[in-house]
Amino acid sequence: MVVSDPKTGKAQQVSVSGPQANALIGLRIGDEVDGTIIGMPGLKLEIRGGSDRGGAPMRAELPGPVKKRLLLSEGPGFRPKKKGLRKRKLVRGNVVTDDIVQVNMVIKHEGG
Repeated sequence: MVVSDPKTGKAQQVSVSGPQANALIGLRIGDEVDGTIIGMPGLKLEIRGGSDRGGAPMRAELPGPVKKRLLLSEGPGFRPKKKGLRKRKLVRGNVVTDDIVQVNMVIKHEGG
């Protein structure tokens, strides 16, 4: 897990495994979770993205736990060098599965 705090602009890495990691399986990008799942009680966290073992990033507009090659012009998974450049890249769907090794989260609000 990578947990970002928008107030301070800092991020910290938290390792989770076992039942903590299993609690995240099936959640989607945009879902809110309680911070007690990853050992941060009193926080509400929102899933913003992640990546799998091969480095393929998760994309919010690709439904399900699939892995596909999409034609991208911007956003997660592709940064064009010139304006108008498009490229077919391998990306993951918006559901957290066993193959996801990094989940990016942001603190929505404290206390709750």
